[in-house]
Amino acid sequence: MVWDQATIYNFINSIAPVIVLVLALLLDRFFGEPRRFHPLVGFGKLADGIEKHLYGTVRTADYQRRWRGILAVLLAVLPFSLLVSAIYLQPLLQFGFEVLIVYVAIGANSLETHARKIIAPLQNKDLNSARKNVGMIVSRDTTKMQQPEIVRATVESVLENGNDAVFAAIFWYLLAGIPGVMAYRLVNTLDAMWGYRNPHYQYFGWAAARLDDGFNWLPARLCALTYTLLGNRVLALHSWHYQAAKWDSPNAGPVIAAGAGALGVSLGGEAVYDGTVHHRPIVGSGPGPELTDIDKAIALVNRGIVMWLILSILGYWYFA
Repeated sequence: MVWDQATIYNFINSIAPVIVLVLALLLDRFFGEPRRFHPLVGFGKLADGIEKHLYGTVRTADYQRRWRGILAVLLAVLPFSLLVSAIYLQPLLQFGFEVLIVYVAIGANSLETHARKIIAPLQNKDLNSARKNVGMIVSRDTTKMQQPEIVRATVESVLENGNDAVFAAIFWYLLAGIPGVMAYRLVNTLDAMWGYRNPHYQYFGWAAARLDDGFNWLPARLCALTYTLLGNRVLALHSWHYQAAKWDSPNAGPVIAAGAGALGVSLGGEAVYDGTVHHRPIVGSGPGPELTDIDKAIALVNRGIVMWLILSILGYWYFA
């Protein structure tokens, strides 16, 4: 191959998605999520407004609320996806806009920052602050948690959100570009708001939850494979194969089971949601996680990001 100016231009153009991904990850690493005017925060407020108008009343039948939930997802996701697709097609705006969207969609820095805000108070024996901080990243009740429960909840959150906020976003960007990652991130946000199996959201949140399950099915298994390759492979494979299906979430099961095995710890067990104790299956192998395992979970996710970047570069280089 002769590396003349045209060849170099074509090569750079062919690997542009990897360049965008690298720049977005660097922005996330050095600046974290936007502290003011975060697009997903604004989207969350919009979703709240849509819910207020479409949820219905106590007289609304279950099947009607399910259809209202489907309409709510469409109203929340489609306009933004179409708008982003239209802007994305403008050559002068494309590259910078692409970097910005991927940067906002990936939450690796935020995930690590929130986890470390739990480590510090636990090191200082400040359970109240640790409970408050872990309550920002999990949906379970945290007011009576002791240190082992706080640590376990944090490790589970790091592993699960490693998929939701990092690997799934990267996957959908590389597979379907800006429209793909945009649609995924909005649906994932709606699932975090509406996808609860409680009386209020059981029907209204059905569409958001099922759509998020679909978006995450393959990325979750790739994330589980990532944890397996970068940790204790024997324990991770065993936990993934024999224990993941016992988890109540089809996507969180493989991710948490493989992650627990990779770290050599046991996760799951009792957790309190809306005042009710849920007996979740034990996944992984070994003792419950210690405080140092939070750092190990963060490191596992970060090594996974590096591996995905290397594989993306090699893949685009090969096919360029």
